[in-house]
Amino acid sequence: MKVDVVIRGGEVVDGTGAPPYRADVAILDGRITAIGTSRDGLLGDTTGIEELDATSCLVSPGFVNVLSHAYFTIQQDPRGLSDLYQGVTTEVFGEGVSLGPVTGEMTPEMIVLGEIAPTVRTAWPSSREFLDDLERRGVGQNVATFVGAANLRMAVAGLADEPLDDDQLARACGLLRDELETGALGVGSALIYPPGSYAGTRELIAYAHVLAEHDALYISHLRNEGDRLEEAVRELLEIARETGARAEIYHLKTAGRDNWHKMPEILALVEDARDEGLRISADIYPYVAGSTGITASIPPQFHRGGIERLRARLRDPATRARVLAAIREGGEWESLWRMSGGADGVVILSRHPELGIRPGTSVADIARERGDADPVETLLDIVEAAPYADAAYFLGDEDNLRSAFTRPWVSVGSDSDAPSSEDLFADHPVHPRAFGAFARVIGRYARDEGLVGIGEAVRRVTSLPASNLRLADRGEIRRGYHADIAVFDLSRVADRATYADPKRYATGMRHVLVNGVAALRDGAPTGLLAGRALRRGPARR
Repeated sequence: MKVDVVIRGGEVVDGTGAPPYRADVAILDGRITAIGTSRDGLLGDTTGIEELDATSCLVSPGFVNVLSHAYFTIQQDPRGLSDLYQGVTTEVFGEGVSLGPVTGEMTPEMIVLGEIAPTVRTAWPSSREFLDDLERRGVGQNVATFVGAANLRMAVAGLADEPLDDDQLARACGLLRDELETGALGVGSALIYPPGSYAGTRELIAYAHVLAEHDALYISHLRNEGDRLEEAVRELLEIARETGARAEIYHLKTAGRDNWHKMPEILALVEDARDEGLRISADIYPYVAGSTGITASIPPQFHRGGIERLRARLRDPATRARVLAAIREGGEWESLWRMSGGADGVVILSRHPELGIRPGTSVADIARERGDADPVETLLDIVEAAPYADAAYFLGDEDNLRSAFTRPWVSVGSDSDAPSSEDLFADHPVHPRAFGAFARVIGRYARDEGLVGIGEAVRRVTSLPASNLRLADRGEIRRGYHADIAVFDLSRVADRATYADPKRYATGMRHVLVNGVAALRDGAPTGLLAGRALRRGPARR
């Protein structure tokens, strides 16, 4: 039999959690057409137009990045190299804000996701048009998206900080139905960032009722990951319990040293809910530092009206004094500044030569270099001058991450974009998770530390997210499934990116196929762009 591709000589880790077994894999028209079933696993009577050597390697489904922010970087370089070198074949967008739908009272200017390159488009009328446009132009990985909960709110109320009235809520739910009917994965909320933080539980429950009708997922950056983490988890559970919708916690963590002890009770809370019959899952990234804009250090009430209004407030001495006091004193809002231990735990990742700021420098070091007596003043100066600056916040505990990863309902997302190390991204801010999250899980957590077996680790980054997201015929090495495949030498898998040197590709991947096409062959990118725009499919039986 003649096929397009045969992967020979490897051991298959099929994505179900089962241990590796010896088998060749054949691919025809972008799907797996045969898996060696003879005693030695060979497909001796099958030849491929292309033959890929997998000797000494594992052959697994391609990895699913359940929390990706690559929507801008893949417009600049569609290969998605930082993820490709780790075996990622599907990028999933939509944490809080999505690039579609942008309609009604929402404008493209309301999408505040950092500094935007001039060649990048930020808004489409619908999420489906966004994904289809990426596919039409050529994209290295498959792409899928949630609808941003903030989009639904902004479409009917703009940036208003007030509860939606019944008419607004009905229109937002109608927009959500339209999006789900064209294949959106569900709703993604980010409840610490304005205007997403303006949504109350009633609003989120209304969206979740619509999600339940479509077997779509509610996925959330919780309202609080620190002092009020338990309350925030209970809000997500209430939404699931009230509506019957499936729900997932984005990047499960305990933020701030004072909260690290909470992880066992949070894991128990989720597992009790699962025992009750609620369909709850979570994902992690395996790093103690989170990353977001430097403006996230400032309380939400000062963000009303957008970035320029925030900058104007910082230029007003009386309002600036109120901001300073709020940051120092904390309060009801989630203070990333305080939970990171202050200036030493907040590191600027972006390059700002006009301010004399080098990537990888803490706010404490910047304050010392400037001779500032108060690093909070330094912080506000940075926000005023460079409001799109990115920062790493050192607020987590790796033992807690390890504990979470041992749970069978926890998958993995990078919570990052997918740049390359090339000159195009020379000034691009990077957290090492962009180049290392999946390699760190496979190489360190599974192989080196043995937190889970390699079969189970592969399940967490393949069939588990594919099932949760309802990505039909993906996430397993199974006959008839789409041929998204990663071939890797487990002994060589390693994350090499650090905070000081983040743009270092992971090692260990030999071949990566997307829909049966080799995007990485013999460890080198081919430049072939076979990614597709994915739609939500039916539940697996």
